[in-house]
Amino acid sequence: MAIRVTPKKQASLAEITFIVLDLETTGASPTNGCAITEIGAIAVRGGEVLEEFSTFVNPQVALPEYIINLTGITDEMLTGAPLIDEAYPDFIEFIDRHKDVHLVAHNAPFDIGFLKAAASALSHDWPKYEVIDTVKLARRVIDRSEIANYKLGTLSQFFDTKALPNHRALDDVKTTVEVLHRLIERLAGFEVFDISQLKKFMR
Repeated sequence: MAIRVTPKKQASLAEITFIVLDLETTGASPTNGCAITEIGAIAVRGGEVLEEFSTFVNPQVALPEYIINLTGITDEMLTGAPLIDEAYPDFIEFIDRHKDVHLVAHNAPFDIGFLKAAASALSHDWPKYEVIDTVKLARRVIDRSEIANYKLGTLSQFFDTKALPNHRALDDVKTTVEVLHRLIERLAGFEVFDISQLKKFMR
């Protein structure tokens, strides 16, 4: 007699905990010796904010003038801030307090690249988190004829978000959370309702 196997139910997007994150740094690439100066993150599930995380990180180098002008972060603001060897484990602990986690970032390779570099420098294994890039998702659900580009500021204007991006980690995260939710709303038009469907859609 054949045994009937019931397919495993996939978690709906409302059941997934999205850890939306953003970093500020001393420059464009960790391979050039640039370092993290600020980490911001918000855990959300089903449209509800579960928890926030925010910390400065002392990079132990002077900030370039253009970074100060861009972010408003100064060397004085980072004096006394935790070093990366303290801030990184605290951030991972924040992530791991939640279940069914997917990391979300706007231009995710930038942020994840810096976090992986920090993990490597501290001799930690980078956990194999699932990652969603809102730039890539936006390109899939918003036609190029509708929008000038897929920068966070442009998407903020397109969706008329309450939070506005300003190159500070937690504020940019708040904007990205709103953008993520509006992108998820658009996914219904593509019949994407659970995490398995989203992964296939992104591929």
